[in-house]
Parts: sequence; structure tokens; C-alpha cells
Amino acid sequence: MDYVKTLQDIARELVVNKDKLEVRQMPSLEEDTLVLYVYAAQEDIAKLIGKKGMMANSIRQLMSVCGRLNDKKLDIKFESYGE
Repeated sequence: MDYVKTLQDIARELVVNKDKLEVRQMPSLEEDTLVLYVYAAQEDIAKLIGKKGMMANSIRQLMSVCGRLNDKKLDIKFESYGE
């Protein structure tokens, strides 16, 4: 399963600056864990995280279902581009 594309498709619907959205998979020390970083403009990252992190937690929960189907743990982090 392509976790990067799945996460990017979800995030793309929530951001305004779609051209600045990027999702990257980074290496992890644990074999069964995938680390995914979502990079976007600062105002879009605020939307992706939401109040008290509710949107970010919802995205993580949705993506964790995909991971469980393949016995993978997903660690999703949100970062804004420095301005």
C-alpha cells in the first residue's frame, strides 16, 4: 500500500495551497513503523492540526486503519515550511 499517496490525498482536500503540500516517508529505527511527515504552508498546517490537535488525531486514526491491515504502525508528524 502506498501510505504517502493515501495521506497526501487526504491532506490535499483540507489545504488551500495544494502546490505547497508534500508528504515524505522517513526511515524509522523500528522495522514495523513507518514515519510520515506532512509539510505544508503555515496556515495550512494549522488547519491540518486543528483545535487541540483534533484534526491531526483524526487523520492519524484514519491512517492507522490502513497500517493495521498490513501490520505497520504509522507515526505521522506535521511540519510547516519556514517563512
